[in-house]
Amino acid sequence: MRHPRNSYGYFVLSIILAMALRILPLPIGLNTINPDWVLLVLLYWVTAAPDRIGVLNAWVIGLLVDVLTGRLLGQYALAYAIVSYICIKAHTRLQYHALLQQGIIIFLLLMLSQAMLFWTENIQSPTSFQMAFWLPVITGTICWPLVHAIFHRVRFK
Repeated sequence: MRHPRNSYGYFVLSIILAMALRILPLPIGLNTINPDWVLLVLLYWVTAAPDRIGVLNAWVIGLLVDVLTGRLLGQYALAYAIVSYICIKAHTRLQYHALLQQGIIIFLLLMLSQAMLFWTENIQSPTSFQMAFWLPVITGTICWPLVHAIFHRVRFK
């Protein structure tokens, strides 16, 4: 049986890579569908190693994403911390589901994160509801099996 490698170094390196993908300059049309790579990677690690990666990690990573993207300080931190808390509470059930069922749960978690971002942005300055704001939820759900497969392979190699 292969034993997982839960090194904190893999976590940090994967978050740095996800942050690079987050700010990768893309053409205008593709920029609106760019999933929240940082949250996807964070959800993988929170599910895979909840004893090592927790809500505090999610909060700090959220603050870094706030600074990285130039958003209101604490906006991503709040969303990441709440979504990570929910994921930690349900990690045993989430680990043993098939990828399709995990995808449904990941969709709901990504939707919750986007709803919290929309809510905080609307408090800061009222904005109109646009469907393009919700596209990263769909692309993130589609990318979840890829993220899961890559990091699962790295973790158990």
